[in-house]
Amino acid sequence: MMASIGEFDPLNTRVPATKIEVTVSCRSLLDVDTFSKSDPVVVLYLQAVGTKEWREFGRTEVIDNTRNPDFVRKFVLDFFFEEKQNLRFDVYNVDSRSCNISKHDFLGQTFCTLGEIIGSTGGRLERTLSGIPGKKCGAIILTAEELSNCRDIATMQLCANKLDKKDFFGKSDPFLVFYRSNEDGTFTICHKTEVIKNTLNPVWQPFTIPVRALCNGDYDRTVKVDVYDWDRDGSHDFIGEFTTSYRELSRGQNQFNVYEVLNPKKKGKKKKYINSGTVTLLSFKVESEYTFVDFIRGGTQLNFTVAIDFTASNGNPSQPTSLHYMSPYQMNAYAMALKAVGEIIQDYDSDKLFPAYGFGAKLPPDGKISHAFPLGGDNDNPNCVGIEGVLEAYFQSLRTVQLYGPTNFAPVINKVAHCAAEITDGSQYFVLLMITDGVISDMVQTKEAVVNAASLPLSIIIVGVGPAEFDAMEELDGDEVRVSSRGRLAERDIVQFVPFRDYVDRSGNQVLSMARLAKDVLAEIPDQLLSFMKSRGIEPRPALSTSPLHQLHRHI
Repeated sequence: MMASIGEFDPLNTRVPATKIEVTVSCRSLLDVDTFSKSDPVVVLYLQAVGTKEWREFGRTEVIDNTRNPDFVRKFVLDFFFEEKQNLRFDVYNVDSRSCNISKHDFLGQTFCTLGEIIGSTGGRLERTLSGIPGKKCGAIILTAEELSNCRDIATMQLCANKLDKKDFFGKSDPFLVFYRSNEDGTFTICHKTEVIKNTLNPVWQPFTIPVRALCNGDYDRTVKVDVYDWDRDGSHDFIGEFTTSYRELSRGQNQFNVYEVLNPKKKGKKKKYINSGTVTLLSFKVESEYTFVDFIRGGTQLNFTVAIDFTASNGNPSQPTSLHYMSPYQMNAYAMALKAVGEIIQDYDSDKLFPAYGFGAKLPPDGKISHAFPLGGDNDNPNCVGIEGVLEAYFQSLRTVQLYGPTNFAPVINKVAHCAAEITDGSQYFVLLMITDGVISDMVQTKEAVVNAASLPLSIIIVGVGPAEFDAMEELDGDEVRVSSRGRLAERDIVQFVPFRDYVDRSGNQVLSMARLAKDVLAEIPDQLLSFMKSRGIEPRPALSTSPLHQLHRHI
């Protein structure tokens, strides 16, 4: 128990994800019953990250005798923006009592990602069902809604009275540790208060915690609180414990929110033992915060731009040792990084047009060096259609330009920042992915560009490929120290840098390598988007909705 307190790092604990409720309807399903309409059910399967294996997640109820079911039972899924969460919906006609789904008539299926549903207009995705050759299987309508209790932030303050004295020379140095209970009866640490020195009647500072971190959306779930006496050597003494729940805490200051601190060992040994002190809730309030999903549902689009390093240090693209080598058997690191990140972000970009640039090459016909040339070759239109279009343009450029140098980042950053500066009303948020093999040649100018861009709706992801030392890149990734230029600090931390080699799966599983990379580099994007919106006082627009009548006409 002790070790887990010492190792608790509030910045790296994974708060349970936002919970998304998916509602399912179908239209114009196949009729397979002779004397009546079908009795449909929908089965949802999830695909594990990095494997091809599908596992059943749940089923809707069965609705009798209809080709146009609106199912009541919903699927509640944890949503992680940084993961590609593949879903498969299979529709069956139930014609016996068997639980074995293969015993029923298959009516069609569709595949999508959770991100696609959330990223659709109004969180409503309509797909044609397929899977029965030569038959029109009808349509499935999937609607995603964030569960409301995911956005609540609780602020509370506690104090204690007459805690047990644990220190030989002084009183105790008490602090509290909060745990949420998990489905399997285990506990996960979710908050630790500060230590109050030398007192048996401490009053802790108010603290703020996401409600989902405290109870994962279940208001009656047990919240366990341990009371410890702090010791310098880390062997903190256990004073006692009590349990409560979010629902109890939310009632605020009253006689029920005074808790006896009990030490089971003492209770077992001493007949006269009453308690080891009491803890009282002094105040409790809850506020709602806007979430990433609120902005996406309100129509905010993620604009994805790619910039690829075409400097000579990558090696001759026709040689297998080159980082740009195009093997017929597997993707190179540039293509993998681009595909891993792009395939997730594209779900939140409705036009699927992605500007793509190269830097550090000599261009035909006259060998002019460029640090921001469109991969597609059209100076007026840098857009590529879909992630596949970006990959094609990248491979095409490798055949036409000459790798050269130096490695200048600032021109591309300034180009994308210029676009971002034109749309700061919250309707667009820009994500620039830069993939490079080496050390930046224009660090001074790049820092200036990053500081300028930090006030814009823009995040920059830098992926380092190959064996180079990337120490200088850490300067741009403002996690430890905020980036500064000429005495000006960046308003927000907008750069995330990772070396690709840290994510390569040793067994050679490219799918797993790409999933790991995407998970890490995209994890900060939702909070970066929120920090920009908050700094500008931008609220999400109401969720865009598509008129149901208009939808029905399309089916008739």
